[in-house]
Order: sequence, then structure tokens, then C-alpha cells
Amino acid sequence: MNRRPGLSARLKLTLSYAGFLLLAGALLLAVMWVFVLRWLRTDDPKAIQHRVGVVIITGFNRSDALRGFVPAAAAALAFLLVFGLVGGWILAGRMLVPLTRIADAARTAANGSLSHRIRMEGREDEFRELADVFDTMLERLESHVGEQQRFAANASHELRTPLAISQTLLDAARNDPARDQGELIERLHTVNTRAINLTESLLLLSRADARSFTPEPVDLSLMAEEAAETLLPLAEKRRITLDVTGEPARTVGSAALILRMVTNLVQNAIVHNLPVGGTVTVHTEPQDDAGVLRVENTGPPLPSELVPTLTEPFQRGTERVRTDEHAGVGLGLAIVHSIVRAHDGTLDLTPRPTGGLVVTIRLPDTSQAGTA
Repeated sequence: MNRRPGLSARLKLTLSYAGFLLLAGALLLAVMWVFVLRWLRTDDPKAIQHRVGVVIITGFNRSDALRGFVPAAAAALAFLLVFGLVGGWILAGRMLVPLTRIADAARTAANGSLSHRIRMEGREDEFRELADVFDTMLERLESHVGEQQRFAANASHELRTPLAISQTLLDAARNDPARDQGELIERLHTVNTRAINLTESLLLLSRADARSFTPEPVDLSLMAEEAAETLLPLAEKRRITLDVTGEPARTVGSAALILRMVTNLVQNAIVHNLPVGGTVTVHTEPQDDAGVLRVENTGPPLPSELVPTLTEPFQRGTERVRTDEHAGVGLGLAIVHSIVRAHDGTLDLTPRPTGGLVVTIRLPDTSQAGTA
């Protein structure tokens, strides 16, 4: 790595350890001078007494003591300096081993390998905490990158399908000029509409993930009523009973995104229902400084292993795939999940024992927290 020349962290720690050790030795020698040698007298070489009569040193005077003390003190300081440098270098090296492991892991991740983990052993100290945080970051980054790669691959495949169909239809029309042009135009219109819907869904999903919206107060009950009014003709066409209940449930976020979230949920509940005589219930209520939206529908039983995958992009269970005019692109619940995550909410999917699904969304009401 290119960086400006300078002292390494290990050398800095070594010099710091040696400097503190040398300073401690100098202070110790200064204490000896202040509290011991100052009692030596220069006029009486036979006996030195404290004023209270306690004999401290006898037989030599201050000049004799200085001639013996100064070389010994210098030798002691030299030894402390060498000992501090050697010991400090070894101690600093041992202390910096965890940082070296973390740096190696970061360098490995920078080269594109996100599967490496530090997994530092030992006591719970600051280095262990830093290593654990770094491992958690790598784990989340690896999961996010993998999710983005799968999403890009799936999106490319989904976008390629209508383009390939259009190309096939155009090739067939070119090879058979007598073919009915009206049928060709109608099929091209259907394919093009599906491609447009898919592109808009991808853009909406990207917008929700980026949180590029201005928060504003939103009432989930009004969003539920608007979505139900929009989708009521679809429910009547399929002979589905659509019922909206509850009370005002406020939150803060993007009204357009939340309306799209509720619309997706209600539309999914209508489309993935019983052939005849199904029900969809939309309920809103306030709960602990948050707005709660619950969408429940009847339908065929859902396998428990299928439910967690419903919010993944382009993941559709075999029981939920449709080929009619309301066939989705596999982004309905993925968009819902992204919008909920962008609003710091929670999404819970629970299969009903008799068939169908219960979707519960909880969005925090930060406006109340700000005025409290």
C-alpha cells in the first residue's frame, strides 16, 4: 500500500514504552536524590545525622556519594532504555497481532473475497470486539452482494423474456406476410405492457431501497380505503369479498410508496385467492407509537417452507404462479418488503391453517416521538 513514509505503529509504541520506562527510572533517581542524598553534609565526614537524631549514612560525605551515584544512575538509565526498547518492541508486536489479522482480512475483502472471517479467539477486549464487528460487517456485505448479484441475474432474465418473445413474433410476421396483423399487434402490446410493468417495478424497488423520498405524515387507514376502492372492480370480477376495517393508524414516510405497498398487498390477496367465494380483509390500527396494517385472505394452503421466500425478488411458488391477465413479475411482495424496510418497519407473513395468508406490517410513527 502506498502511503507517506513515517514511523510504524509498532515502533511508535516501542518508543512510547521505552520513554515511559526511562522517565519512571529518572523520577526514581530524582526521588533518591531529593530524599536521601540531600542529608549528606560536606563538613563532617564521620557521621551524618537527621535533625531528629536518626543515623542515615556514616563514613563519607556528599562529594563521595555523588562520585558513586552518578555513574550508577547513568548505567541504570542506560539499562532501562535498552530494556524498554527491546521489551517494548516485543510487547508492541504481541499487542498488534489482532490488528494485523484484521488488516489481512480487510485486504482479502478488498481483493474481492468476502467469505474470509477473522474469528478471533481470546478474552472479550477491544480488539476482540473490533474483530467481531468486522466479521459481522463482512457477513452482511457478502449477503448483500450475493443478493444483488442474484437480483441482477434474475432481472436480466425477466427482461430478456419479453424481448425474446417480441423478437420471435416479429420474425414470424416477417416470414409470413399474410399473417393476421391485428393478432400480432395485440400480442406485442401484451408483451410490451409486461416489460413496462417489470421496468417500473424495478425502478420502484430501487427507489425504495435508496430511501429517496421526503417523509410526511401518512394515515394507513386512508391508504387502505384508496387501495380497496381502486381494486374493488377486480374483487367483484373474481367474486371476492373485500372488507376494510379498523381505525386511523398514522406513520411517517412516503405516501406514494406506502400506497403502492398497500395496493400490492390487496391485489396479491385478491389474485391469489379461492376461485369463487373468497374473502380479503384489510385492517388498520394504532399500536405502541406505530401504525399496523393487516391484510388477510383465503386461498389454498401454503407450505411453510414457501412463505419465507415470498419476499425475495422473482421468487414465486408453484401455487402462486398465474398465467392470466393479472400474472405478476415476481416483485409484488419484494417491493412491499423493500418499502417496509425503507420505513424502518417490520413485515410478518403467517400462513392461515385453513389456507391463505396473513400479512402484518408495522410502521413506526416517528412524529409522536419527536413531539414527546
